[in-house]
Amino acid sequence: MNHTPRFRPVVSCTLLVVTLVAGVTACGGSDGHPLAAKPYDAVDEISANVSDGDEKVDSDKPLELTVDGDDGRITDVTAVDAAGRHLAGELDADGRRWHATSPLAAGTRYTVRVSMEDGDGDPGSRTLSFGTTSAKKFLKVAFGPQAGTYGVGQPITAELSAPIKDKASRAIVERALRVRSTPAVTGSWYWVDDKTLHYRPEEYWPARATIDVTSGLAGVKVTGGLYGAPTKALRLTTGDRIEAITDAAAHTMTVKRDGKVINTIPVTTGKPGFATRNGVKVVLAKEYAVRMRGETIGISENSSDSYDLMVYYATRVTWSGEYVHAAPWSTGSQGYANVSHGCTGMTTGLAEWFYNTVRTGDIVQVVGSQGATMTPFDNGYGDWNLSWAKWLKGSALQNNTAPDRTDTIQAARLRPEV
Repeated sequence: MNHTPRFRPVVSCTLLVVTLVAGVTACGGSDGHPLAAKPYDAVDEISANVSDGDEKVDSDKPLELTVDGDDGRITDVTAVDAAGRHLAGELDADGRRWHATSPLAAGTRYTVRVSMEDGDGDPGSRTLSFGTTSAKKFLKVAFGPQAGTYGVGQPITAELSAPIKDKASRAIVERALRVRSTPAVTGSWYWVDDKTLHYRPEEYWPARATIDVTSGLAGVKVTGGLYGAPTKALRLTTGDRIEAITDAAAHTMTVKRDGKVINTIPVTTGKPGFATRNGVKVVLAKEYAVRMRGETIGISENSSDSYDLMVYYATRVTWSGEYVHAAPWSTGSQGYANVSHGCTGMTTGLAEWFYNTVRTGDIVQVVGSQGATMTPFDNGYGDWNLSWAKWLKGSALQNNTAPDRTDTIQAARLRPEV
């Protein structure tokens, strides 16, 4: 060995107990205790396959550490980049070799601390530092919605700048996209398609919660030469838990705040052939005035069902044009019959109250309709219509097959349904 041997005193069990209890013995000081021995510099006994210094290392090159000579073994390795991320690794059974099990991040600097012991059991250590080359292709992530306060049904979205198709690469992305809420909840991402993810809890978000969305993907290799780019963090808050439950068969809407009924409203919903969708929807937007025309949903201008109206206090719940809105022309049917073309109508005064009570992200649920059920992803936020078990199947981190659905979120289609 090329390091200076050190005297290693033998301490009996009895003396060790006295040392721990009383704190005073002849060998109780930091210089005498064998566990307090200062590690020697093991730079000549631990080799690395990267250069220690300013030379940049290819980020595609896996980190590997080995013990030189015939004796000695590695006991611990920590490799941390400039962002505080630990590099995962594995130690061979004989302790002679450690290798990284995940790729190096691009465009960062690593500090590696290695602990070992020689053939006599003396502790040694080596610290090395190196930088990695920058990436040429980046995967960008945009979180949504915009920062602000939302209802408890608002999903989190992540839009990717490039498609990610294979499950291993999706797992890398998903593991790096972190959602933390206070109070804490159980939640998961769902791959809607190759470039879109949604995140929701098992149940609705807690009322008056704070939600932080961050990405640890910067510099991380996703696939091939594609590396994660830095992503702007997102913070949301939730308001009161507002739920509007429309019973199309009973022609009423019950509005609750934090579980307590605050209003019961006579309504009309979609008539036969235009039945309102069942299921849970999420408020997408509020529009004071909207022009609604039958042609936008395929109704001929000469048909008896044709209409062209300015509608007020319109709360949008689907991109295809389903709203909760004022319908003064149908007050005689509200609470008694369904006569609309798919929207939920009520008096102007009650529509104004509803418009002022709800916010984007609040829950609007329809039951008792003869219509189909709201689809999960292609017409707004129907995420809550998937059971939790089915939702988990959309995660790349679960032991499952591909998601049941890969509907793409479509752009807004202004086709009001009156």
